Amino acid sequence: MLYRGSLISSLLVKNKYSKLFKMAKSSFEYVKNFEQDDTLLPNSWIVVRLDGKCFHKFSEDHNFEKPNDSRGLQLMNYSAYTVLSEFNDLLMAYGQSDEYSFIFKKNSTLYKRRAAKLLTTINSKFTSSYVFYWNKFFNDELKYPPVFDGRIVLYPSEENLIDYLKWRQADVHINNLYNTTFWTLVLQGSLSPAQAEKRLSGTVSADKNEILFKEFNINYNNEPEMFKRGTLLIRKTLSNEASNKNISVIVDVHSDMLKDSFWKEHCYLLSKSKIQYLNYEGPLTDIVKEQIVCKAKMAQEQIEIRV
Repeated sequence: MLYRGSLISSLLVKNKYSKLFKMAKSSFEYVKNFEQDDTLLPNSWIVVRLDGKCFHKFSEDHNFEKPNDSRGLQLMNYSAYTVLSEFNDLLMAYGQSDEYSFIFKKNSTLYKRRAAKLLTTINSKFTSSYVFYWNKFFNDELKYPPVFDGRIVLYPSEENLIDYLKWRQADVHINNLYNTTFWTLVLQGSLSPAQAEKRLSGTVSADKNEILFKEFNINYNNEPEMFKRGTLLIRKTLSNEASNKNISVIVDVHSDMLKDSFWKEHCYLLSKSKIQYLNYEGPLTDIVKEQIVCKAKMAQEQIEIRV
């Protein structure tokens, strides 16, 4: 009888709150009408681009090396890698300096293509990863949280998307050549920032290359590819000799996307059919090695479970 009484009492309470919920829903749900419909156009490439806010000051406050800090760039790449690892709908990502672009598959329906959901999720994942993995690349303490703003741009055609990525990589070359020459004049040429800026005013690429080579014996072509071209994160297939199987990994490469040969080789990226990843034969970077170790560990755990 006690059990029956408790059951009846419980049902009455549930029924009471169920009625209240229905009343609340019917009374207040109208406020949802104020939400803006931000569903993105279908059949278009979604690009989410993040940029560091006030990163000039942030880099100075955290003693970034000039003109490029490999630790900072590697942290950017690793943060982008964590984003790409979590969302299969992301086709690739490209980053340089304090910015990163994430490209969704053209037919992606993630979050029903709602702009706010896509932008805030990618941004928060990237920013939190940047903070969380700071000590993986820097020994110094993070003095204050970094901030990244973001935007979404839609591109209707493959040509538009390719031109976008070419534009961002061309920007790397222009900015890095200038910054390399500028900071070389300051750090090795004993010029003040104002004097270096005046010296470079009106110069073209050939002039900057000549300054570097003739005055400082620096061949710009020998600068690290990551500095000159930025970093592209894409999925490729890696041959695993230990298990005699191919595994899919995210690789960080510094390919020349300005060349049409890159897009011919990677035509599968933009294909509407099922994506077939190319074999990866490049260097085993830290990002690639980490995935190999992780996949090997998972395979071993599965074997132990079966046994």
